[in-house]
Amino acid sequence: MSAPAVSALIIGNEVLTAKVTEANGAHLIRRLRERGVPLQSVHFVRDEVDEIIEQLVLCRRRARYVITSGGVGPTHDDVTVRAVARALRREVVRLPEMEARLRSFYGARAMPPEALRMAEAPAGSRLIACDDTRFPVLACDDTYLLPGVPALFRVQLEAVLPTLPGVPQVLRQLFLDARESEIAAALDAVALGRPQVAIGSYPTWGDQADHLVKLTVEHPDAREVEAAVAELRAALGRFIIRES
Repeated sequence: MSAPAVSALIIGNEVLTAKVTEANGAHLIRRLRERGVPLQSVHFVRDEVDEIIEQLVLCRRRARYVITSGGVGPTHDDVTVRAVARALRREVVRLPEMEARLRSFYGARAMPPEALRMAEAPAGSRLIACDDTRFPVLACDDTYLLPGVPALFRVQLEAVLPTLPGVPQVLRQLFLDARESEIAAALDAVALGRPQVAIGSYPTWGDQADHLVKLTVEHPDAREVEAAVAELRAALGRFIIRES
């Protein structure tokens, strides 16, 4: 039984122009994988309202959940909240709880009016508490709006993950001293005979690795995995260097 999928939007001109090295996508992929939450796609878009709307609508057609990264700050190029609101056909409102948090954050210091942009949200949004008590996660209609700053993104993602249904996968790996062309026929036979099991083949290049191909076998049921591994071992045993 598979879990509902996630799509991700990485938003920011700075990412697409290499002004910053994007790190949130790779971290998200790894953490979803560890939780057994299927990832449908990852998209990179500019800080343009229409482009965000277009991509978000597409993501919501293909996946139950959407996680965005970036564009939720107080500056002119932080347009994610407005774009998400329009995509969901909701008004942009100011959340009293977020306004109170911002005022508390600034304390005795004068709070710039622009800071209140971070209290804006699509109507009907909810806040999810996280370890960074200053800034909870903003969520609306299964869309989670996370910041682009990697340290904040990671903290807020940990609050989102428990709300996403997942089916952890059992993974086995086989490392082979053979080229893909040498194992393709045997691999095809096992994969065709066990279509419910995900079998991947990944060649290596260069002199750093001690193997030429890595095979991965995964399924939620360990028995299915072990049965497929046994068939691969029987067909390709002479090539196997090690297993994990």
